[in-house]
Amino acid sequence: MRTVNEVSRLTGVSVRTLHHYDAIGLLKPTKVTGAGYRLYDDTALSRLQSFLLFRELQFPLKEIKAMLDSPSFEPSEALTQQIELLELQHKHIGELISFAREIQKKGVKIMQFHVFDKSEIEQYKAEAKAKWGDTKEYQEYAQRHESGHDFGEATQQMMNLFAELGALRQLSPTDKAVQEKIRALQNFITSNYYTCTTEILSGLGQMYVNDERFKHNIDQAGGEGTAEFVKQAIDAYC
Repeated sequence: MRTVNEVSRLTGVSVRTLHHYDAIGLLKPTKVTGAGYRLYDDTALSRLQSFLLFRELQFPLKEIKAMLDSPSFEPSEALTQQIELLELQHKHIGELISFAREIQKKGVKIMQFHVFDKSEIEQYKAEAKAKWGDTKEYQEYAQRHESGHDFGEATQQMMNLFAELGALRQLSPTDKAVQEKIRALQNFITSNYYTCTTEILSGLGQMYVNDERFKHNIDQAGGEGTAEFVKQAIDAYC
């Protein structure tokens, strides 16, 4: 067990801030002594570590709390997501540094605004929120799961949709037939899992190529390259 002062020295989080985290239910001490001293065990420190990483990734405090409190939250999987997000941010900062040096070298008349584009990072953050957040969509999924909804059959039907999309890989992702299949995919997710908004669908498209499990299953259903094709079609649709 560590005291609040020890946790503050270890993490760089002020004692006052730790008291605030306790007050809002973000990080409760493991134990409070009779004298009122807060004590934290390794489980509490692990939660704090997850929180600090999400905070570095600029997630709002309310969203972080919702994710950490989600019944489905899995620290090891969240850490993988955090690493991938940090790598995206590292790449983004590197590109900004190179751009700034180019301006310094050639003058301020360079007009290249693509380096400020953070859409990939924002889409990946949306995926993390969809997966761990205590969202309306997660509530829908949980309620259907508790009601005995047959997700096994739904999963097979969804794989059939990916197989149909895979059969259209020779077309452009923007082709009308492909876009109709993406609409069918969105409607299927809404009917069988949770309300699939355009934002959520966009995040799912990223997950289909970034999560090796999804990528493998989708490519297995529709053929090599199907996951990437579906992602491109979703990007066009959204």
